[in-house]
Amino acid sequence: MPEQPARAWRLVLEHVERDLLDGRLGPGDRLASERDLAADLGVGRSSVREALRVLEVMGLIRTATGSGPQSGAIVIATPSGGMSTLLRLQVAAQGFPLTDVVQTRLLLEDAVAAALAQHSDPDLTHAHSVLDAMDAEGLTPGEFLALDAQLHLALAESSGNTVVAAIMAGLRTSIESYVQEGATAIADWDAMAAVLRSEHRAIVAAIAAGDAPTAQALVRAHITGYYTAAGLTRGTRSTD
Repeated sequence: MPEQPARAWRLVLEHVERDLLDGRLGPGDRLASERDLAADLGVGRSSVREALRVLEVMGLIRTATGSGPQSGAIVIATPSGGMSTLLRLQVAAQGFPLTDVVQTRLLLEDAVAAALAQHSDPDLTHAHSVLDAMDAEGLTPGEFLALDAQLHLALAESSGNTVVAAIMAGLRTSIESYVQEGATAIADWDAMAAVLRSEHRAIVAAIAAGDAPTAQALVRAHITGYYTAAGLTRGTRSTD
């Protein structure tokens, strides 16, 4: 039962993302109303709202309340790149071993942390907006972890390396599925969420301070720490 809402909001998210990727929706277009999306996809309106909130933090839509021409959800950007889309299709088709995904994350995000910290003035605006969104009360584990994945992607995009950003975007679904699976094994989710929030802010602070070694160490500890706490790594060397 507790997993049903997560599946429902993810269904809405994937539906909208598919329309964006396939060109059925583009910048300036208005999404269907919450009521229509809920009816078309067979989900509750609360699940639609959760998905729209994630899409807004991702920078793909903006929402406005009211009943006028500017109300509702409007597309302001589209997902980037064919490379990330192809990688996502590969992930969906056969999946990747968990240890491979973790090792890839460690390699990529270590490089991202170093590149950002060595930049004279890294643009961390998007990262900070996601951090703030993750502080909101009442987030479900699924919603929190979707924002978690977006934070890591935002940092990759800010690094200026478009290939790294595309790979991270392509792996996002795979990464998110594993962290979602791990969440079900964590007895005290609120305590874990507090730890993750603290770790995220420490990573961004180290990057902003230009401290590359600390940022890299914090990223590695953050990634491996979650997988270990969730019982996903089984203590294997590949994730250390």
